[in-house]
Amino acid sequence: MDIQWSEIAYTAATFLVLTSYHFYWVYHFRRAPLETYRGLTRHLREMWVESIMTQKRDILAVQTLRNWIMASSFLASTGMLIGLGLLSFVFKPEHLSEIPFDITVILTRIKALFLIKIMVLIGHFFFAFFSFTLSIRYLNQVNFMINVPIECDPMLTPAFIAHTLDLGMIHYTLGMRAYYLAVVVVLWLFGPQWMFLGSLILIYILYKLDHCCSLDYSTARCDIKKGGA
Repeated sequence: MDIQWSEIAYTAATFLVLTSYHFYWVYHFRRAPLETYRGLTRHLREMWVESIMTQKRDILAVQTLRNWIMASSFLASTGMLIGLGLLSFVFKPEHLSEIPFDITVILTRIKALFLIKIMVLIGHFFFAFFSFTLSIRYLNQVNFMINVPIECDPMLTPAFIAHTLDLGMIHYTLGMRAYYLAVVVVLWLFGPQWMFLGSLILIYILYKLDHCCSLDYSTARCDIKKGGA
């Protein structure tokens, strides 16, 4: 019974801590976007797209987007390989009989609970795979749109293309976040206490990665129509 309640308590606490932090992150991003790296990089990408289109630096755009696509492809392939490897472990014939389909007996069968933890880990890697493939999709679209002259289609404005690029980077961020959270699930395999401790350490690291000092960009925007590198 102690094992059951420790699993429930620490799992619920971990979920609450991680969810609360991400709600705070989204709130902070909407309230003061330039105080978060997510908002800061979005702002800089908007400037980059406008600079590329007005100064017609097509080669730079293709090379930059190609690097992002290569990184997304590598991470998507890695996530799928790890997920399929874990899936082959779970669905061995000797393991299938250990997976309970009655929710009332899950917490009383330790081996089955271990397999369920593995399946949660698989879900993280599959989510990362789909996020990175969606990122590739949007980045490929930007590859074509950013090289179309502005006068050819009034819909292809720098703001619209920057929005499409931002969608690709959102999915890239979600994929990376799935990798980070997978570390917490791995610690869950060793015990719920390790999972909770790992979640606290992860939140500290994510806070450092997600937030930056308040910067004033009101006068930093360059007049790119006048030229300059």
